[in-house]
Amino acid sequence: MSTGSSSSTLSSARIGVITFPGTLDDRDAARAVRLAGGVPVPLFHADGDLQGVDAVVLPGGFSYGDYLRAGAISRFAPAMDAVVDAARGGMPVLGICNGFQVLTESHLLPGSMVKNDHLHFVCREQVLAVENAGTAWTNQYTAGQRITIPLKNQDGQFVADERTLDELEGEGRVAFRYVGTNPNGSRRDIAGITNSAGNVVGLMPHPEHAVEAGFGPDSDAGQRAGTDGLGFFTSVLASLVHA
Repeated sequence: MSTGSSSSTLSSARIGVITFPGTLDDRDAARAVRLAGGVPVPLFHADGDLQGVDAVVLPGGFSYGDYLRAGAISRFAPAMDAVVDAARGGMPVLGICNGFQVLTESHLLPGSMVKNDHLHFVCREQVLAVENAGTAWTNQYTAGQRITIPLKNQDGQFVADERTLDELEGEGRVAFRYVGTNPNGSRRDIAGITNSAGNVVGLMPHPEHAVEAGFGPDSDAGQRAGTDGLGFFTSVLASLVHA
């Protein structure tokens, strides 16, 4: 799947984490990769060389201050030209929050992200249902599993026309759905989606903030594990080993 160096073991998989001006969660994402057993590789928005990584994470934040609209300027960064090419070649790419917004602006994922329907920033623990457990970033979960992941956004409302929404539903490309409360008005309670190949995934909640026991939110099952987000990062490592 990778356009970079081939990985044969979890510990050798190199996961790039891109930093844009205004990125907030790049170090958290890198730490999540490390805790999962991979090797995080810092990448810079102005550099078009992905340094032979096996996968890429676009972390959360407010890239370029979210001027124009969230993710609209980052889409034109040299690093994104390389990411788009690599993703189309099969490289796993994960967009978290602002990273999800960048993926839609780059047309690697359909739809768009707009202001929350209540026009307020929201920060909360959010229950998600795993709808698709067959992607490069979700294969360590099971379909229907409920996980609790921190959520923080103000431009988190996923919108698309009805035809696109029907296609996402019909093709099984809704990766995650909000459970209990829809925190931002996203159409059909969609929290995250995937491309048709399953190598590109975007979601608004922040799995990198739920990767260590005792420091993340309680799981929906009542366990105080705090590690519901770690599966994203172990999933991509597993997918690279079996690629």
